[in-house]
Amino acid sequence: MTNHLAFLQNKVQELKDQSLYGALPVFSSEQKNRVVMNGQEIVTLSTNNYLGFANHPRLRTAAKAAIDEWGWGTGAVRQIAGTMDIHMQLEQKLAEYKKTKESLLFVAGIAANRGTIQCLMEKDDVIISDQLNHGSIIDGVRLTKSDRKIFAHRDMTEFRKALQESKDYAHRLVVTDGVFSMDGDTAKLDEMAELCEEFDAILMVDDAHGDGVMGKDGRGTPNHYGVADKIDIDMGTLSKAFGCLGGYIAGVPELKDWLTNRARSFLFTTAHPPANVAACMEAIDMVQDEPQHLKNLWDNTKYFKKGLEDLGFDTGHSETPITPVIVGESSNANKLSVEMLKEGVFVKPIIYPLVAKDKARVRTIVTAQHTKEDLNFCLGKFEDVGKRMNLI
Repeated sequence: MTNHLAFLQNKVQELKDQSLYGALPVFSSEQKNRVVMNGQEIVTLSTNNYLGFANHPRLRTAAKAAIDEWGWGTGAVRQIAGTMDIHMQLEQKLAEYKKTKESLLFVAGIAANRGTIQCLMEKDDVIISDQLNHGSIIDGVRLTKSDRKIFAHRDMTEFRKALQESKDYAHRLVVTDGVFSMDGDTAKLDEMAELCEEFDAILMVDDAHGDGVMGKDGRGTPNHYGVADKIDIDMGTLSKAFGCLGGYIAGVPELKDWLTNRARSFLFTTAHPPANVAACMEAIDMVQDEPQHLKNLWDNTKYFKKGLEDLGFDTGHSETPITPVIVGESSNANKLSVEMLKEGVFVKPIIYPLVAKDKARVRTIVTAQHTKEDLNFCLGKFEDVGKRMNLI
């Protein structure tokens, strides 16, 4: 049989030659602060398991009980025969948690962004987007026939100009990350909300890295900035801090009605297994009735961030548990990742095109599960490797 995809061998080799190729890391243990990878126990600083919920006993118990009551799979998409009472219960709980009227569950955050933007905006509309928005937002924008305006990252002068220049469009959608996943900084949602109100624009926030992390009881970046009631479309995820799987959109009832009937990524994906849905609900309860997890996360974040800065590393402008260690060229980031792994610390390199060519970094994320022993161990290894590589 002829291999019609043989041309990909050269393309993959090009990635390797440019230090842009990444092999999949494979764990042989559950997701927690210390994991086993390739037979070696290591401390991981590369997981989105912010609160340590991914392996928490309460989530395990909830998931097992749901299997006994509902079975494993759902057998269909939501609009055909896949919607169960438990899905509706989760959506109600999410709406109450986010203090909105309704919410709609998607298979993943990327599906929520793509589906919402694609079905909401038309050819006579314009989308105004932060330069460093997540790739799933960019994908959603590309799926529309709308015009688009990109403003420099967090630049409110450029943002205001984009709003002023778009006054003749039928609708204006402003979309931004709440927490930016590569730098750990946040959108200026207070200023953005005020400007959107002034210019009558729709404001959508992708708060994947803010859910469960920012604001009171982890209600997100809009809550942190005190503008939750001014966000028209709140996109969140259940796959990071809540330790489960899924994305969702929270907002007004008419938004849910429209997405339920027109968002292709909702219409054409099978409904979530009940076990996952039950675990999601348990996680939302836990972040509210067990505040120690969020406190531990932020205590660890401040401790580790200060430790890196005291060593002399460039951590950018991070305001969150996402703390980049910026080292310049892609080759530096790749080598730092490799050397840290040899020392028992897993940090994933983030390189071009995910970040600028001269801003390659390893991205660190501490969790509520990390102990001070873990963090001191990692800081010691950063010091050793950083000095060997002449980074500090």
